[in-house]
Amino acid sequence: MASLDTRLFLWLNGIHADWLDPVMVALTEMWPWIPLYLLWAYLVIRQFGRRSVWVFLAVAVVVLCSDQLSAHVCKPLFQRLRPCYNPELEGLVHLPRGLAGGRYGFVSSHAANTFAIAAFLMAVLRRSYRWVGWTLYGWALISSYTRIYIGVHYPGDIVCGAVLGILIGLILWKFLALVFKDHLDGRADVDAPK
Repeated sequence: MASLDTRLFLWLNGIHADWLDPVMVALTEMWPWIPLYLLWAYLVIRQFGRRSVWVFLAVAVVVLCSDQLSAHVCKPLFQRLRPCYNPELEGLVHLPRGLAGGRYGFVSSHAANTFAIAAFLMAVLRRSYRWVGWTLYGWALISSYTRIYIGVHYPGDIVCGAVLGILIGLILWKFLALVFKDHLDGRADVDAPK
């Protein structure tokens, strides 16, 4: 009997349409999201001014940590085959892009990275832009779901990657907010008269 994760994967992956395939293949990439990235960059610059460079460096550290932990620790440790490489699912997986990625998929680096960025940037921007969480977590959720749609991740890979990413994003926010308190405190960058 197939696990609940496998059955859920087959159901979600089985909900597809010819017209939706190129959309989902595109949304799993970075380039369609560029307008959203530019919006978030604008909000960071608007809130932090010259100190924005510290926020952007911190985002790079968040992505580096989530990517390295998911790809170079979790995947080799658990060695769970992606659905597209699972011989038991041969002929059952909808693969609009064909085989993709390495053989192992637990945890999803895609989900870990996007949710880490979402958690971190939400912590950075929440004081000034309460609505930004909807865009951040919406992006992470849609982007991660595309990985199920194109047949490269089970839902469990996504959920565990998301949890890992959120933890990394929030832990690094707390740590970096202490280390760079003067740079990441969220106040507008204003040259006050002396």
